[in-house]
Amino acid sequence: MKAGLLLFAHGARDPNWAAPFEAVAQQLLSLRPDAAVALAFLEFMSPGMLEAGAELAAAGCEHIEVIPLFLGAGGHVRKDVPALLGELRAAHPAVRITLHPAIGEHPAVIAAMAAAAASIDTPAS
Repeated sequence: MKAGLLLFAHGARDPNWAAPFEAVAQQLLSLRPDAAVALAFLEFMSPGMLEAGAELAAAGCEHIEVIPLFLGAGGHVRKDVPALLGELRAAHPAVRITLHPAIGEHPAVIAAMAAAAASIDTPAS
């Protein structure tokens, strides 16, 4: 069974905003060469979740793991994402689609952010 990993980020008007998320997608491809990886956005950028999900389904993915690249489960993750998932599931009923918690809630991400913050040099007082 071919796995699909759909990374889902907010999006922004500035195209440079997407660079860290594109880097995550590239690193994920190297870590999971067995999976198809797609990066999608909620607004301002493309592809959207429906387009990226359709690409993964067309690539033969029978299971798509949706990973919200949000720091927390705010309104977008609690309201917008489930609505989009409903549309995606309706469009691809043969594909099993799993929504994961916001990536910022993952213990490894919390630890990485804390370690990065701790490594910042502060000026001596």
